[in-house]
Amino acid sequence: MLQEMHLRGLGVIDDAVLEFKPGLTVVTGETGAGKTMVVTGLGLLMGGRADAGAVREGYQSALVEGRLVLDPKNAAVGKAIEAGAELDDGDTLVIARTVSAEGRSRAHVGGRGVPNGLLGEMAGDLVAVHGQSDQIRLQSQSRQRESLDRFGGATVAKALATYRKTYAEMRKLDKKHREITQQFAERAAEAERLRAGLAEIEKVAPQPGEDHELKAESQRLSHAEGLQQAAATANEALSGESEGSGYAVAALMNQVRRALEGGAAHDPALGDLGRRAAEIGYLVDDLATECASYAAGVEADPVRLAGVEDRRATLSHLVRGYGEDVDATLAWAQKASVRLLELDNDEQSVDELAARLGELRSTLARHAVALTKARRAAAARLAKAVTGELQELSMVGSRLFVEVTYKPDDEGLVLEADSTIDLTDPAGDTATMLGQGPPVAFGPDGADEIEMLLAPHPGASPRPLGKGASGGELSRVMLGLEVVLGAVDPVPTFVFDEVDSGVGGKAALGIGRRLARLARNSQVLVVTHLPQVAAFADQHLLVRKALSGEVTSSGVHTLDTEGRIRELARMLGGLEDSGSAQAHAEELLEMAEADRQLV
Repeated sequence: MLQEMHLRGLGVIDDAVLEFKPGLTVVTGETGAGKTMVVTGLGLLMGGRADAGAVREGYQSALVEGRLVLDPKNAAVGKAIEAGAELDDGDTLVIARTVSAEGRSRAHVGGRGVPNGLLGEMAGDLVAVHGQSDQIRLQSQSRQRESLDRFGGATVAKALATYRKTYAEMRKLDKKHREITQQFAERAAEAERLRAGLAEIEKVAPQPGEDHELKAESQRLSHAEGLQQAAATANEALSGESEGSGYAVAALMNQVRRALEGGAAHDPALGDLGRRAAEIGYLVDDLATECASYAAGVEADPVRLAGVEDRRATLSHLVRGYGEDVDATLAWAQKASVRLLELDNDEQSVDELAARLGELRSTLARHAVALTKARRAAAARLAKAVTGELQELSMVGSRLFVEVTYKPDDEGLVLEADSTIDLTDPAGDTATMLGQGPPVAFGPDGADEIEMLLAPHPGASPRPLGKGASGGELSRVMLGLEVVLGAVDPVPTFVFDEVDSGVGGKAALGIGRRLARLARNSQVLVVTHLPQVAAFADQHLLVRKALSGEVTSSGVHTLDTEGRIRELARMLGGLEDSGSAQAHAEELLEMAEADRQLV
């Protein structure tokens, strides 16, 4: 529930703190006192559009801060914690929204800055705000569908989830199918390019690392004489007589070894050195042998050199279009082969995708039937329940109808027959059974068109809410819906801004009773101008402007019984000090209290 709300620099409100309690809280005050700023502030906390015009003149920004006590299992709490928010005392969430005079806004949840969109995602699990604009939204079929689905509970939710899963899969597959068919020419050209490249690579048949090996071989063949001379010179220095000193390295090492071994008899340390000298001698002999072998094996081969250079030129031309070297070219060829296989299977893929799409459409049609069945069962119950509420809201004889119908569409679904459900036209005009009629339109929420119709009095034909209901009637239909929905799917807090607009007298008493009933399961906040509604409150807040025209913290009062009598007297006749008006107010409070015991 909403425990506290702080408003600063918002509309006519300078700085005010409102504390709320469970049950039904009404907010009253004279016109222009800032009552609706309570709803405006809550709308901002719930992610509503920021309007620079709401910032009080002379302020750089407006601030709205709300403190909510929530069940830790509430889905909104999980979303907040996921965004990095922290709860106070384990169950209290603080939400803040600032709006600058330029229209920019910032949001904070649990001490952490968050995108404004997160507030909107959390709103559905926290507060249901109903202003006069909701009467307009109630006329939309999408809003009516949402209300029906919410009333349908787990049965409708499960059928809708199953349908949406198949719908999403079908849309994904359909997109892929259209891409392949629409880009067939481009994909064919791509396949031809890949095929040509692979043929060129296959013709040359490069081997891994071949270009680097040929480069090394080219270097050897180009400098054969110099390499042979270098190896021969080294061999001569190691094993033959050196021109510089007259002794070869091998002979010198033998001399060193013999000298050390000769002194080993007198000092073992020289024996160790002698053995090391012997090891060096062996290495010198091996090196000399390898140098001799290398010198013997190197020879100039102009024919081979020409062949190597020709092959290098061929490889160089090849890799120019596919990679920086032969290995990169071979890697390209491997990927190209996989892609070519995919492209060559286009025709088969198109056929397979088309077949799979057909299967999914049939599956989707079955799920659509199941969803329609669940919705129609819920529609009958919802219409009956709301019609009962309307009788209590002084709309005696009025009836609400909730129709679930189909819209023909040549590109739509042909729904399959289901023997467990009579899906004839609800109006009874034709016996269009599933599987026998034309294709119907479908979308992400099913194949159903939901429409609420109102027959305002006996004998009247049902008409869509947008055409056959006045503003006052729409207010009462909306309240009746929330009372019914609140019993099966309660929201922690409901907020109504002048839901009693356009009504009075006995109808106003009915609204007060139904609001008190809704407050049994949820916290209900109501901004009202009707004393018949205010009389049912558990808590009565009065918003009063100062002489300066501002609303400060001292301008929001929680009224006691005497204060309520004076405020109700003002609302009844504008004369709060009138004895007769106060007597009428006392009578109204007594009647409301008696009614509340029966709610």
